[in-house]
Amino acid sequence: MGYFRENIEKAIGYIPGLQPDKLDIVKLNTNENPYPPSPAVLEAVRNISPEQLRRYPQPRANNFRTAASQVFKIPAENIICTNGGDELLSIAIRAFCDENRCLAYPVPTYSLYPVLAELHNCPTIEIDFDEEYNLPAKLAKTDAALTIVCNPNAPSGSFISPDELASLADEISGVLLIDEAYVDFAEDNCLGLLAKFDNVIILRTLSKGYSLAGIRFGFAFAHRRLIEGLLKLKDSYNIDALANETAAAAIQDQVYFRNTVEKVKAERAKLTEQLKGLGFDVLDSQANFLLAKCNNRDALELYERLVKRGIYVRYFAYPTLKDKLRITVGTPEQNDKLICALKEILSK
Repeated sequence: MGYFRENIEKAIGYIPGLQPDKLDIVKLNTNENPYPPSPAVLEAVRNISPEQLRRYPQPRANNFRTAASQVFKIPAENIICTNGGDELLSIAIRAFCDENRCLAYPVPTYSLYPVLAELHNCPTIEIDFDEEYNLPAKLAKTDAALTIVCNPNAPSGSFISPDELASLADEISGVLLIDEAYVDFAEDNCLGLLAKFDNVIILRTLSKGYSLAGIRFGFAFAHRRLIEGLLKLKDSYNIDALANETAAAAIQDQVYFRNTVEKVKAERAKLTEQLKGLGFDVLDSQANFLLAKCNNRDALELYERLVKRGIYVRYFAYPTLKDKLRITVGTPEQNDKLICALKEILSK
């Protein structure tokens, strides 16, 4: 028909992890938190008034910004709220990149980055990680307008130290966006860089550590000038009233949050050892998932045979990932079902 821009016509689009309609499955493919959100979130939902739903929501989600400011000890003016972390990524690419201003990132990583760049007609520079997922030195030499580093990285779960990312921020001329979607499960984070650099954006989400993937709530920290510019690009009312209230309730219940994260981390350690015992090579992970190399069986075959048993993990056809499976850390019961199924499959 020829109605779309050429780059849109050619684009494949992002392919999300499979979301099966069945409830009686073991779903370990999209890195959701296996535990429910804080009871304070459910209380916030019950307390939503008809008047809040009748009116437009707060344009900047100030209830959440105030709560997050208190939790993280960062001024509210340094926080932007978005419809999931993915909206922040889209806003950043629109803000800093165009046909002549590149996006750079190390690979393999979150597969949405190149999709967004393609949709916005932005050239990309992809720098390969080594086998240990160290920060590539070449990333500082790209002269990109925007550089994104997912940390902990997806799908590897590997972590780059704040000192290394501080050196990168100091060396590049453009903006460094550190995608900390999985940082709730890591031993450190990069919030300390905000006091030293005016070119750093730190993305967070409530989808992982706070068990709120269903409400689509992301946020980011940055220098006030960066936040002011990013606010120009967001939708007028991008955070609905329900999301604002539930997100604020979740971020304030840090005791529940920490308890949930510790349960996931304990299961992560247990699942790592179990997979290694079955012959998988498993990278040390600082996220809520594991990347497991399949040494004894074809990864795609394993994936397909698990699906037949109602167990969903993630398979990527990417060249350096096609011999691996990414496995979300589930509850003890879910992880046990996975291990039992793998033992059965590998014994035949």
